Amino acid sequence: MYLDKYPLSTALARPLIAENLVNIAREINADAVAHGCTGKGNDQVRFDLAINALGPDLKIITPAREWKMSREEAIEYGEKFGIPAPVSKKSPYSIDVNLLGRSIEAGILEDPMQEAPEDIFAMTSSIDNSPDSPQDIEIVFKNGFPVGINDEFLTPLEIILKANDLSGAHGFGRIDMIEDRVVGIKSREIYETPGLLLLIKAHKELESITLNPDVVDFKGIVEKKWGQLVYQGFWFGPLKDSLDAFISSTQTSVNGRVKIRLYKGNAIVIGRMSENNSLYREDLATYSQNDIFNHSLAEGFIYMWGMSNKIWAELNSKTKN
Repeated sequence: MYLDKYPLSTALARPLIAENLVNIAREINADAVAHGCTGKGNDQVRFDLAINALGPDLKIITPAREWKMSREEAIEYGEKFGIPAPVSKKSPYSIDVNLLGRSIEAGILEDPMQEAPEDIFAMTSSIDNSPDSPQDIEIVFKNGFPVGINDEFLTPLEIILKANDLSGAHGFGRIDMIEDRVVGIKSREIYETPGLLLLIKAHKELESITLNPDVVDFKGIVEKKWGQLVYQGFWFGPLKDSLDAFISSTQTSVNGRVKIRLYKGNAIVIGRMSENNSLYREDLATYSQNDIFNHSLAEGFIYMWGMSNKIWAELNSKTKN
């Protein structure tokens, strides 16, 4: 999650596009590749870095950047060569779409105080038009990967499509944020990532019951760095490879299911369980007569746990007096 909000739906697509671009260039013995990114966005960075990593001998041609074309000039240039632009004066937005979501910018959205108009959304329902009754679903994970929804085991493609439909229907998955671009400017971005946000939320909840506290804590640091690397274009890089290895090593015990209630723009966790990997012990957590926790050890633990703080407090108390 970049900036704790954006699940990298667009950023994840760029290295895939770049990899296919380089592969096709190799197949036809091309010595150059081209892309249509401008000189002020993130995608130029992602494409250039990925292409340089996979095909460092290839020349990169960027007409919009090299010729400093405005948005209007780029549209006119494309249409001149038979490439229609999916924009109009009525709908002047720049929209990117893939399986993971949609990103929308430009037009009225460039004013960060203007509410995003309802007609820009396509994957998510408005709160007003979402069902008046909640829907409970269960997401099943194996080794950290979502493998099923409501006891229906699905392929990864089917998982994201179904998660998109379920979340989107209930109005969950919209993001309106000010984003720090790689090139140093802030931009207002609108995203629709209903399925991805749902799966991330469920996954984190299952990790909370299957991973040790120190692993969860450190993995959060790793995730933040991983998100920065992918956002900034370093998908094909040594640090990301190393972080991938760490993340993969934590997921062998992330098995189980999470119950989530979808309702009016919310995805509320209402249950979680792991049959073989749960670190939650009811006999230790309970306050009933079935409690087996040794309460008598608490006083000694607290004494040692707070020793340094107690010494500091005593010293400062004497100093003040």
